[in-house]
Amino acid sequence: MTPLISANQLEEILNSGENVLLCDCRFDLVNPEAGREAYEESHIPGAIYVDLDQDMSGSKTGSNGRHPPPSPEAWAKTKARLGISPNTLVVAYDKQGSVYASRLWWMLKATGHANVRVLDGGLDAWNGPMGTMPRKPTPTPQAIEPMPYVGLVLVDEVVGNLQSQKNLILDARANDRFHGQNETLDPIGGHIPGAANRFFKENLSATAFKTPEQLFKDFVDQLGSRKPSEVIHQCGSGVTACHNLLAMEVAGLRGSRLYAGSWSEWCADPTRPVATD
Repeated sequence: MTPLISANQLEEILNSGENVLLCDCRFDLVNPEAGREAYEESHIPGAIYVDLDQDMSGSKTGSNGRHPPPSPEAWAKTKARLGISPNTLVVAYDKQGSVYASRLWWMLKATGHANVRVLDGGLDAWNGPMGTMPRKPTPTPQAIEPMPYVGLVLVDEVVGNLQSQKNLILDARANDRFHGQNETLDPIGGHIPGAANRFFKENLSATAFKTPEQLFKDFVDQLGSRKPSEVIHQCGSGVTACHNLLAMEVAGLRGSRLYAGSWSEWCADPTRPVATD
């Protein structure tokens, strides 16, 4: 099953009365309130708002990155509070090329919730009605069992990979940030030595994903003989990396993993090496 859903398919599902939970994931890293404000102004009718900072991130320690995943226990409680029952069809969307929707998609998939899709093209593709009444989530009647994140890579494995080069580290940030230029979000510029760069916007044609065939070609050209299971995605804080991971899944290249701490965790420890070449 493709992880994407078209606007027409979504409209059909909504009109059929099927149980679907729409999650508006709009966000702005520079202005964290902007996404919620945009949601409150207008959204796809029936959608709830899911906040990157409040819902999709755990507690920051100063050394674990800007958007560390919540613990499995905390995430299970959040899913229950948001009304994400095990069988609920979740459709995530945003207006930023599906970046934040991809993060929610990964967090749900990684903790055993298979029935989740991303609205291809996001709000830019939506031609249906828009609502102005914010919807409060309806919590699940029963607690959600905590599940570990499958495919979550911790920093020690990335450190070990410096020597082994067993996995390809794929950095989803823009090329200038990858090379340590124009860094505005993290205190140190550069990238993990040995990493390759694939800016997440290369997955898109306008605001929608490229075709599975084109994405397959793009990734195979970059990965060479590497298997998907030998790819570890990262970015600045574990958000846009999910976009590359999703794009590989769209291409049928399943099994890559996520280093969620990403550059913001990596550069917090001065003993870890930094490359800018």
